[in-house]
Amino acid sequence: MANLAAFLEETAQRHPQRSALRLGEQVITYRELNERSARAAALLRAEGVRPGDRVALMLPNVPEFVVLYYGALRAGAVVVPMNPLLKTREVEFHLADSGAVRLFEWHQAPGEGAQGAAAAGVRHTTVEPASFTAALAPHEPLWDVAEAEGEDMAVLLYTSGTTGRPKGAVLTHAGLRHNTEVNGMHIQHLVPEDVVVGCLPLFHIFGQVCTMSAAVRSGASLVLIPRFDPQAVLDAIARERATVFEGVPTMYAALLQSPSGADVSTLRMCISGGASLPVEILQRFEKRFGCQVLEGFGMSETSPVVTFNHPDRPRKAGSIGTPIRDVEVRLVDAAGDDVPTGEIGELAVRGPNVMKGYWNRPQETEAAIPDGWLRSGDLARADEDGYLYIVDRKKDMIIRGGYNVYPREIEEVLHEHPAVAMAAVLGVPHAELGEEVTAVVVLRPDAHAEPDELREYVKERVAAYKYPRQVRIVDQLPLGPSGKILKREIAVPLG
Repeated sequence: MANLAAFLEETAQRHPQRSALRLGEQVITYRELNERSARAAALLRAEGVRPGDRVALMLPNVPEFVVLYYGALRAGAVVVPMNPLLKTREVEFHLADSGAVRLFEWHQAPGEGAQGAAAAGVRHTTVEPASFTAALAPHEPLWDVAEAEGEDMAVLLYTSGTTGRPKGAVLTHAGLRHNTEVNGMHIQHLVPEDVVVGCLPLFHIFGQVCTMSAAVRSGASLVLIPRFDPQAVLDAIARERATVFEGVPTMYAALLQSPSGADVSTLRMCISGGASLPVEILQRFEKRFGCQVLEGFGMSETSPVVTFNHPDRPRKAGSIGTPIRDVEVRLVDAAGDDVPTGEIGELAVRGPNVMKGYWNRPQETEAAIPDGWLRSGDLARADEDGYLYIVDRKKDMIIRGGYNVYPREIEEVLHEHPAVAMAAVLGVPHAELGEEVTAVVVLRPDAHAEPDELREYVKERVAAYKYPRQVRIVDQLPLGPSGKILKREIAVPLG
Protein backbone atom coordinates (compact mmCIF):
# COMPACT_ATOMS: atom_id res chain seq x y z
CA MET A 1 0.00 0.00 0.00
CA ALA A 2 1.67 3.22 -1.19
CA ASN A 3 -0.71 5.57 0.65
CA LEU A 4 1.16 7.33 3.46
CA ALA A 5 -1.90 6.89 5.70
CA ALA A 6 -1.26 3.14 5.77
CA PHE A 7 1.47 3.78 8.33
CA LEU A 8 -1.15 4.81 10.89
CA GLU A 9 -3.41 1.84 10.11
CA GLU A 10 -0.50 -0.61 10.45
CA THR A 11 0.78 0.90 13.71
CA ALA A 12 -2.73 0.93 15.22
CA GLN A 13 -2.99 -2.79 14.53
CA ARG A 14 0.40 -3.53 16.10
CA HIS A 15 0.22 -1.17 19.09
CA PRO A 16 -3.43 -0.16 19.64
CA GLN A 17 -3.03 0.78 23.31
CA ARG A 18 0.22 2.71 23.06
CA SER A 19 -0.05 6.47 23.40
CA ALA A 20 0.24 8.15 20.01
CA LEU A 21 -0.25 11.80 21.00
CA ARG A 22 0.19 13.67 24.25
CA LEU A 23 -0.86 17.26 24.82
CA GLY A 24 -0.79 18.35 28.44
CA GLU A 25 -3.05 15.92 30.30
CA GLN A 26 -4.61 14.61 27.10
CA VAL A 27 -3.43 11.22 25.82
CA ILE A 28 -4.67 9.62 22.59
CA THR A 29 -3.83 6.00 21.81
CA TYR A 30 -3.05 4.69 18.35
CA ARG A 31 -6.41 2.92 18.25
CA GLU A 32 -8.20 6.18 19.04
CA LEU A 33 -6.11 8.18 16.58
CA ASN A 34 -6.78 5.68 13.81
CA GLU A 35 -10.51 5.64 14.49
CA ARG A 36 -10.71 9.44 14.54
CA SER A 37 -8.80 9.71 11.27
CA ALA A 38 -11.15 7.10 9.74
CA ARG A 39 -14.17 9.14 10.88
CA ALA A 40 -12.52 12.30 9.45
CA ALA A 41 -12.11 10.46 6.14
CA ALA A 42 -15.78 9.51 6.22
CA LEU A 43 -16.77 13.12 6.97
CA LEU A 44 -14.76 14.37 3.99
CA ARG A 45 -16.26 11.75 1.69
CA ALA A 46 -19.76 12.67 2.89
CA GLU A 47 -19.03 16.29 1.97
CA GLY A 48 -18.08 15.27 -1.54
CA VAL A 49 -14.29 15.31 -1.23
CA ARG A 50 -12.87 12.89 -3.78
CA PRO A 51 -9.44 11.35 -4.39
CA GLY A 52 -7.04 14.00 -5.63
CA ASP A 53 -9.00 16.91 -4.12
CA ARG A 54 -6.91 19.31 -2.04
CA VAL A 55 -7.79 19.77 1.64
CA ALA A 56 -6.08 22.66 3.45
CA LEU A 57 -5.16 22.53 7.16
CA MET A 58 -4.49 25.77 8.99
CA LEU A 59 -3.85 24.34 12.46
CA PRO A 60 -1.16 24.52 15.16
CA ASN A 61 0.41 21.46 16.83
CA VAL A 62 -2.79 19.92 18.14
CA PRO A 63 -4.25 16.39 17.82
CA GLU A 64 -6.80 17.62 15.28
CA PHE A 65 -4.01 18.37 12.80
CA VAL A 66 -2.85 14.75 12.94
CA VAL A 67 -6.43 13.42 12.73
CA LEU A 68 -7.25 15.52 9.67
CA TYR A 69 -3.88 14.94 8.01
CA TYR A 70 -4.26 11.16 8.03
CA GLY A 71 -8.01 11.39 7.51
CA ALA A 72 -7.56 13.37 4.29
CA LEU A 73 -4.89 10.98 3.02
CA ARG A 74 -7.03 7.97 3.96
CA ALA A 75 -9.84 9.44 1.84
CA GLY A 76 -7.42 9.81 -1.07
CA ALA A 77 -7.23 13.59 -0.82
CA VAL A 78 -4.11 15.77 -0.94
CA VAL A 79 -3.10 17.70 2.20
CA VAL A 80 -2.22 21.38 1.86
CA PRO A 81 -0.58 22.39 5.19
CA MET A 82 -0.74 26.13 5.91
CA ASN A 83 0.74 28.39 8.58
CA PRO A 84 -2.02 29.43 11.03
CA LEU A 85 -0.53 32.95 11.08
CA LEU A 86 -1.18 33.65 7.39
CA LYS A 87 -3.17 36.78 6.60
CA THR A 88 -6.33 36.92 4.50
CA ARG A 89 -4.68 37.70 1.16
CA GLU A 90 -2.08 34.95 1.74
CA VAL A 91 -4.78 32.43 2.62
CA GLU A 92 -6.72 33.36 -0.50
CA PHE A 93 -3.60 32.87 -2.64
CA HIS A 94 -2.77 29.44 -1.16
CA LEU A 95 -6.35 28.20 -1.58
CA ALA A 96 -6.80 29.58 -5.08
CA ASP A 97 -3.39 28.45 -6.32
CA SER A 98 -3.79 24.91 -4.93
CA GLY A 99 -7.42 24.61 -6.00
CA ALA A 100 -8.34 23.47 -2.48
CA VAL A 101 -11.95 22.49 -1.83
CA ARG A 102 -11.85 22.66 1.99
CA LEU A 103 -10.10 24.64 4.70
CA PHE A 104 -9.97 23.65 8.35
CA GLU A 105 -8.89 26.50 10.66
CA TRP A 106 -8.15 26.46 14.41
CA HIS A 107 -10.85 28.08 16.53
CA GLN A 108 -8.44 30.41 18.33
CA ALA A 109 -7.14 31.87 15.06
CA PRO A 110 -8.06 35.52 14.37
CA GLY A 111 -10.35 34.63 11.45
CA GLU A 112 -7.99 35.36 8.57
CA GLY A 113 -8.60 31.84 7.27
CA ALA A 114 -12.36 32.32 7.14
CA GLN A 115 -11.98 35.60 5.23
CA GLY A 116 -9.44 34.12 2.83
CA ALA A 117 -11.65 31.09 2.24
CA ALA A 118 -14.64 33.33 1.53
CA ALA A 119 -12.60 35.33 -0.98
CA ALA A 120 -11.45 32.12 -2.68
CA GLY A 121 -14.90 30.53 -2.61
CA VAL A 122 -13.72 27.59 -0.49
CA ARG A 123 -15.74 25.85 2.23
CA HIS A 124 -14.37 26.70 5.68
CA THR A 125 -14.66 24.90 9.02
CA THR A 126 -13.57 26.20 12.39
CA VAL A 127 -11.97 23.41 14.40
CA GLU A 128 -12.72 23.46 18.14
CA PRO A 129 -11.86 20.18 19.92
CA ALA A 130 -15.24 19.42 21.51
CA SER A 131 -17.39 20.42 18.55
CA PHE A 132 -15.00 18.74 16.10
CA THR A 133 -15.24 15.46 18.01
CA ALA A 134 -19.03 15.80 18.00
CA ALA A 135 -19.02 16.43 14.25
CA LEU A 136 -17.05 13.23 13.65
CA ALA A 137 -19.24 11.04 15.86
CA PRO A 138 -22.16 10.42 13.43
CA HIS A 139 -19.84 9.19 10.68
CA GLU A 140 -19.05 5.49 10.54
CA PRO A 141 -15.25 5.08 10.27
CA LEU A 142 -13.92 4.70 6.74
CA TRP A 143 -11.53 1.88 7.55
CA ASP A 144 -10.34 1.32 4.02
CA VAL A 145 -7.30 3.37 3.06
CA ALA A 146 -7.67 4.77 -0.46
CA GLU A 147 -5.43 3.21 -3.07
CA ALA A 148 -2.57 5.44 -4.20
CA GLU A 149 0.30 5.04 -6.60
CA GLY A 150 3.73 5.93 -5.31
CA GLU A 151 4.01 8.90 -7.67
CA ASP A 152 0.61 10.29 -6.70
CA MET A 153 0.66 13.62 -4.87
CA ALA A 154 0.13 13.28 -1.13
CA VAL A 155 1.06 16.75 0.12
CA LEU A 156 1.17 20.10 -1.65
CA LEU A 157 3.61 22.07 0.47
CA TYR A 158 4.13 25.75 -0.19
CA THR A 159 7.63 27.14 0.10
CA SER A 160 8.29 30.21 2.20
CA GLY A 161 8.40 32.50 -0.82
CA THR A 162 11.81 34.03 -0.08
CA THR A 163 12.31 34.71 -3.79
CA GLY A 164 8.76 35.73 -4.70
CA ARG A 165 5.27 34.31 -4.23
CA PRO A 166 5.19 30.87 -2.58
CA LYS A 167 5.38 27.84 -4.84
CA GLY A 168 3.66 24.53 -4.14
CA ALA A 169 6.10 21.62 -3.99
CA VAL A 170 4.39 18.42 -5.14
CA LEU A 171 5.42 15.73 -2.64
CA THR A 172 4.48 12.14 -3.42
CA HIS A 173 3.35 9.22 -1.28
CA ALA A 174 6.53 7.33 -2.24
CA GLY A 175 8.85 10.24 -1.44
CA LEU A 176 7.26 10.90 1.94
CA ARG A 177 7.16 7.20 2.83
CA HIS A 178 10.85 6.87 1.96
CA ASN A 179 11.87 9.85 4.05
CA THR A 180 9.66 8.75 6.95
CA GLU A 181 11.17 5.28 7.01
CA VAL A 182 14.76 6.47 6.70
CA ASN A 183 14.27 9.03 9.47
CA GLY A 184 12.47 6.72 11.83
CA MET A 185 14.45 3.54 11.25
CA HIS A 186 17.94 4.50 10.12
CA ILE A 187 18.58 7.91 11.71
CA GLN A 188 16.52 8.17 14.88
CA HIS A 189 16.20 4.38 15.40
CA LEU A 190 12.75 4.96 16.86
CA VAL A 191 11.00 2.18 18.76
CA PRO A 192 7.54 2.13 20.37
CA GLU A 193 9.06 2.98 23.76
CA ASP A 194 10.44 6.30 22.45
CA VAL A 195 8.89 9.65 23.33
CA VAL A 196 9.48 12.39 20.77
CA VAL A 197 9.04 16.08 21.55
CA GLY A 198 7.13 17.78 18.73
CA CYS A 199 7.59 21.51 19.01
CA LEU A 200 8.48 21.91 15.34
CA PRO A 201 5.36 23.13 13.52
CA LEU A 202 3.54 20.24 11.87
CA PHE A 203 2.57 22.40 8.89
CA HIS A 204 6.32 22.60 8.14
CA ILE A 205 7.98 19.65 6.43
CA PHE A 206 10.60 19.09 9.17
CA GLY A 207 8.02 18.59 11.92
CA GLN A 208 5.57 16.85 9.62
CA VAL A 209 7.93 14.07 8.51
CA CYS A 210 10.77 13.83 11.02
CA THR A 211 8.59 14.06 14.12
CA MET A 212 4.96 13.24 13.29
CA SER A 213 5.25 10.70 10.48
CA ALA A 214 8.40 9.06 11.86
CA ALA A 215 6.74 8.65 15.26
CA VAL A 216 3.55 7.23 13.75
CA ARG A 217 5.50 4.81 11.53
CA SER A 218 7.47 3.58 14.57
CA GLY A 219 4.69 3.51 17.13
CA ALA A 220 6.47 6.07 19.30
CA SER A 221 4.67 8.72 21.38
CA LEU A 222 4.59 12.29 20.10
CA VAL A 223 4.44 15.07 22.69
CA LEU A 224 2.73 18.03 21.02
CA ILE A 225 3.80 21.55 21.94
CA PRO A 226 1.61 24.13 20.16
CA ARG A 227 3.98 27.04 20.74
CA PHE A 228 7.70 26.86 21.36
CA ASP A 229 8.77 28.14 24.77
CA PRO A 230 12.15 26.98 26.10
CA GLN A 231 10.97 26.52 29.68
CA ALA A 232 7.85 24.64 28.57
CA VAL A 233 9.92 22.37 26.32
CA LEU A 234 12.41 21.50 29.06
CA ASP A 235 9.57 20.87 31.50
CA ALA A 236 7.85 18.62 28.93
CA ILE A 237 11.03 16.63 28.35
CA ALA A 238 11.35 16.06 32.09
CA ARG A 239 7.65 15.33 32.68
CA GLU A 240 7.18 12.97 29.74
CA ARG A 241 10.62 11.35 30.08
CA ALA A 242 11.28 12.23 26.45
CA THR A 243 14.00 10.40 24.55
CA VAL A 244 14.23 12.44 21.32
CA PHE A 245 14.19 16.20 20.77
CA GLU A 246 14.19 17.84 17.34
CA GLY A 247 14.62 21.52 16.67
CA VAL A 248 16.12 24.28 14.57
CA PRO A 249 19.24 26.21 15.66
CA THR A 250 17.32 29.12 17.20
CA MET A 251 15.54 26.63 19.49
CA TYR A 252 18.85 25.22 20.68
CA ALA A 253 20.09 28.75 21.35
CA ALA A 254 16.92 29.55 23.33
CA LEU A 255 17.17 26.34 25.39
CA LEU A 256 20.73 27.28 26.30
CA GLN A 257 19.53 30.63 27.62
CA SER A 258 16.87 29.05 29.83
CA PRO A 259 17.81 28.86 33.54
CA SER A 260 15.70 25.70 33.93
CA GLY A 261 17.12 22.90 36.03
CA ALA A 262 14.71 20.35 34.54
CA ASP A 263 15.96 16.76 34.43
CA VAL A 264 16.47 15.93 30.75
CA SER A 265 18.68 12.90 31.36
CA THR A 266 16.24 10.63 29.47
CA LEU A 267 17.20 12.25 26.13
CA ARG A 268 19.20 9.88 23.97
CA MET A 269 19.25 11.91 20.76
CA CYS A 270 18.81 15.50 19.60
CA ILE A 271 18.26 16.39 15.95
CA SER A 272 19.01 19.76 14.34
CA GLY A 273 17.95 20.92 10.90
CA GLY A 274 16.26 23.74 9.05
CA ALA A 275 19.39 25.92 9.06
CA SER A 276 23.07 25.63 9.89
CA LEU A 277 23.75 25.03 13.58
CA PRO A 278 26.71 27.11 14.80
CA VAL A 279 29.40 24.80 16.18
CA GLU A 280 29.69 26.90 19.34
CA ILE A 281 25.99 26.39 20.14
CA LEU A 282 26.23 22.66 19.41
CA GLN A 283 29.18 22.22 21.75
CA ARG A 284 27.65 24.30 24.55
CA PHE A 285 24.34 22.42 24.28
CA GLU A 286 25.99 19.02 24.46
CA LYS A 287 28.09 20.08 27.44
CA ARG A 288 25.11 21.42 29.37
CA PHE A 289 22.50 18.77 28.57
CA GLY A 290 24.70 15.73 28.03
CA CYS A 291 23.03 14.64 24.80
CA GLN A 292 24.63 14.38 21.39
CA VAL A 293 23.21 16.61 18.66
CA LEU A 294 23.12 15.22 15.12
CA GLU A 295 22.82 17.74 12.31
CA GLY A 296 21.35 17.13 8.89
CA PHE A 297 20.20 18.99 5.81
CA GLY A 298 16.92 19.06 3.97
CA MET A 299 14.40 21.27 2.23
CA SER A 300 10.71 21.32 1.41
CA GLU A 301 11.40 20.08 -2.10
CA THR A 302 13.16 16.93 -0.82
CA SER A 303 10.51 15.62 1.61
CA PRO A 304 12.77 16.89 3.47
CA VAL A 305 16.00 15.11 4.49
CA VAL A 306 18.95 14.83 2.08
CA THR A 307 21.99 14.26 4.32
CA PHE A 308 22.65 13.47 7.96
CA ASN A 309 25.31 12.76 10.52
CA HIS A 310 24.27 9.15 10.95
CA PRO A 311 24.30 7.80 14.52
CA ASP A 312 26.26 4.70 13.52
CA ARG A 313 29.06 6.64 11.79
CA PRO A 314 31.59 9.21 13.02
CA ARG A 315 30.05 12.63 13.51
CA LYS A 316 31.77 15.80 12.33
CA ALA A 317 30.69 18.98 14.10
CA GLY A 318 29.71 21.67 11.62
CA SER A 319 28.99 19.10 8.92
CA ILE A 320 25.59 18.12 7.54
CA GLY A 321 26.92 14.58 7.19
CA THR A 322 26.52 12.26 4.24
CA PRO A 323 23.57 11.37 1.99
CA ILE A 324 20.77 9.26 3.43
CA ARG A 325 19.89 5.89 1.91
CA ASP A 326 19.01 5.90 -1.82
CA VAL A 327 19.82 9.62 -2.19
CA GLU A 328 22.66 11.01 -4.31
CA VAL A 329 24.27 14.44 -4.06
CA ARG A 330 26.74 16.38 -6.20
CA LEU A 331 28.41 19.76 -5.88
CA VAL A 332 28.18 21.56 -9.20
CA ASP A 333 29.29 24.81 -10.79
CA ALA A 334 27.12 27.18 -12.82
CA ALA A 335 27.45 24.92 -15.88
CA GLY A 336 26.29 21.86 -13.93
CA ASP A 337 29.73 20.24 -13.84
CA ASP A 338 31.14 18.63 -10.68
CA VAL A 339 33.59 20.74 -8.68
CA PRO A 340 36.80 19.19 -7.24
CA THR A 341 36.81 17.89 -3.67
CA GLY A 342 37.27 20.75 -1.21
CA GLU A 343 35.94 23.42 -3.57
CA ILE A 344 32.60 25.16 -3.19
CA GLY A 345 29.66 24.25 -5.42
CA GLU A 346 25.89 24.24 -5.40
CA LEU A 347 24.37 21.17 -3.74
CA ALA A 348 22.37 19.13 -6.27
CA VAL A 349 20.14 16.22 -5.22
CA ARG A 350 18.67 13.17 -6.93
CA GLY A 351 16.59 10.44 -5.30
CA PRO A 352 13.11 9.19 -4.37
CA ASN A 353 12.71 12.09 -1.94
CA VAL A 354 12.80 14.81 -4.62
CA MET A 355 9.49 16.50 -5.44
CA LYS A 356 7.73 15.89 -8.76
CA GLY A 357 7.90 19.61 -9.39
CA TYR A 358 6.24 22.90 -8.55
CA TRP A 359 2.46 22.87 -8.83
CA ASN A 360 1.37 24.32 -12.18
CA ARG A 361 4.78 25.95 -12.71
CA PRO A 362 6.57 24.01 -15.46
CA GLN A 363 9.16 26.70 -16.17
CA GLU A 364 10.17 27.01 -12.52
CA THR A 365 10.26 23.22 -12.25
CA GLU A 366 12.60 23.05 -15.23
CA ALA A 367 14.85 25.71 -13.68
CA ALA A 368 14.96 23.82 -10.37
CA ILE A 369 15.49 20.36 -11.89
CA PRO A 370 17.17 21.02 -15.26
CA ASP A 371 18.80 17.61 -15.71
CA GLY A 372 17.17 15.29 -13.19
CA TRP A 373 19.17 16.85 -10.34
CA LEU A 374 17.39 19.31 -8.04
CA ARG A 375 19.38 22.49 -7.49
CA SER A 376 19.13 23.32 -3.78
CA GLY A 377 20.36 26.91 -3.88
CA ASP A 378 22.83 26.03 -1.12
CA LEU A 379 26.60 26.32 -1.50
CA ALA A 380 28.65 23.55 0.08
CA ARG A 381 31.98 21.80 0.06
CA ALA A 382 32.92 18.15 0.67
CA ASP A 383 35.91 16.77 2.54
CA GLU A 384 37.95 13.69 1.64
CA ASP A 385 35.56 11.44 3.59
CA GLY A 386 32.52 12.68 1.68
CA TYR A 387 31.12 14.74 4.56
CA LEU A 388 29.37 17.88 3.39
CA TYR A 389 29.57 21.37 4.85
CA ILE A 390 27.07 24.08 4.00
CA VAL A 391 28.89 27.31 3.31
CA ASP A 392 25.80 29.46 2.76
CA ARG A 393 22.70 30.01 0.73
CA LYS A 394 23.66 30.91 -2.81
CA LYS A 395 21.53 34.04 -2.66
CA ASP A 396 23.01 35.08 0.72
CA MET A 397 26.62 35.20 -0.46
CA ILE A 398 28.04 38.70 -0.20
CA ILE A 399 30.31 40.07 -2.92
CA ARG A 400 32.39 42.86 -1.38
CA GLY A 401 34.77 44.61 -3.71
CA GLY A 402 34.95 41.51 -5.91
CA TYR A 403 35.62 39.13 -3.00
CA ASN A 404 33.14 36.44 -1.93
CA VAL A 405 32.11 36.59 1.73
CA TYR A 406 30.06 33.73 3.16
CA PRO A 407 27.85 34.98 6.03
CA ARG A 408 27.87 31.66 7.88
CA GLU A 409 31.65 31.89 8.42
CA ILE A 410 31.28 35.29 10.06
CA GLU A 411 28.27 34.14 12.11
CA GLU A 412 30.30 31.21 13.44
CA VAL A 413 32.98 33.64 14.69
CA LEU A 414 30.40 35.91 16.32
CA HIS A 415 28.84 32.96 18.15
CA GLU A 416 32.23 32.26 19.72
CA HIS A 417 32.06 35.60 21.54
CA PRO A 418 30.81 34.97 25.09
CA ALA A 419 28.20 37.74 24.92
CA VAL A 420 26.51 36.67 21.66
CA ALA A 421 23.30 34.62 21.67
CA MET A 422 22.26 34.97 18.02
CA ALA A 423 23.79 36.58 14.95
CA ALA A 424 22.83 37.27 11.35
CA VAL A 425 25.29 38.56 8.76
CA LEU A 426 24.10 40.07 5.50
CA GLY A 427 25.22 42.34 2.73
CA VAL A 428 23.87 45.86 2.25
CA PRO A 429 24.32 47.91 -0.93
CA HIS A 430 27.47 50.04 -1.09
CA ALA A 431 28.23 52.65 -3.76
CA GLU A 432 31.88 51.69 -4.22
CA LEU A 433 32.18 48.09 -3.03
CA GLY A 434 28.89 46.74 -4.32
CA GLU A 435 28.02 45.28 -0.92
CA GLU A 436 29.22 45.84 2.61
CA VAL A 437 29.28 43.20 5.34
CA THR A 438 26.86 43.92 8.19
CA ALA A 439 26.17 41.97 11.39
CA VAL A 440 22.99 42.12 13.46
CA VAL A 441 23.41 40.57 16.91
CA VAL A 442 21.29 39.56 19.90
CA LEU A 443 23.20 39.37 23.18
CA ARG A 444 22.77 36.74 25.87
CA PRO A 445 20.70 37.72 28.92
CA ASP A 446 22.68 39.93 31.31
CA ALA A 447 25.61 40.12 28.86
CA HIS A 448 27.10 43.34 27.55
CA ALA A 449 29.15 44.15 24.48
CA GLU A 450 29.61 47.22 22.31
CA PRO A 451 29.43 47.11 18.51
CA ASP A 452 33.08 48.18 18.25
CA GLU A 453 34.11 45.31 20.52
CA LEU A 454 32.32 42.76 18.37
CA ARG A 455 33.68 44.25 15.16
CA GLU A 456 37.26 44.05 16.47
CA TYR A 457 36.66 40.51 17.73
CA VAL A 458 35.78 39.35 14.23
CA LYS A 459 38.47 41.49 12.58
CA GLU A 460 41.16 39.66 14.54
CA ARG A 461 39.93 36.28 13.31
CA VAL A 462 39.14 36.67 9.59
CA ALA A 463 40.65 38.27 6.49
CA ALA A 464 40.39 42.04 6.25
CA TYR A 465 37.73 42.02 3.52
CA LYS A 466 35.38 39.77 5.54
CA TYR A 467 34.79 41.43 8.88
CA PRO A 468 31.57 43.45 9.36
CA ARG A 469 32.06 47.20 9.15
CA GLN A 470 28.60 47.66 10.61
CA VAL A 471 27.48 45.88 13.78
CA ARG A 472 24.01 46.45 15.20
CA ILE A 473 22.79 45.09 18.54
CA VAL A 474 19.06 44.35 18.71
CA ASP A 475 16.67 42.77 21.19
CA GLN A 476 15.51 40.07 18.80
CA LEU A 477 15.77 38.83 15.24
CA PRO A 478 12.77 38.09 13.00
CA LEU A 479 12.01 34.37 12.89
CA GLY A 480 9.94 32.34 10.45
CA PRO A 481 7.31 29.76 11.43
CA SER A 482 9.93 27.02 11.74
CA GLY A 483 12.31 29.18 13.78
CA LYS A 484 14.65 30.21 10.97
CA ILE A 485 16.12 33.70 11.03
CA LEU A 486 14.45 35.74 8.29
CA LYS A 487 17.28 37.83 6.93
CA ARG A 488 15.05 39.45 4.34
CA GLU A 489 13.06 41.09 7.14
CA ILE A 490 16.05 42.60 8.94
CA ALA A 491 16.10 46.36 8.45
CA VAL A 492 19.67 47.65 8.18
CA PRO A 493 20.66 51.25 7.35
CA LEU A 494 22.56 51.49 4.07
CA GLY A 495 26.32 51.78 4.40
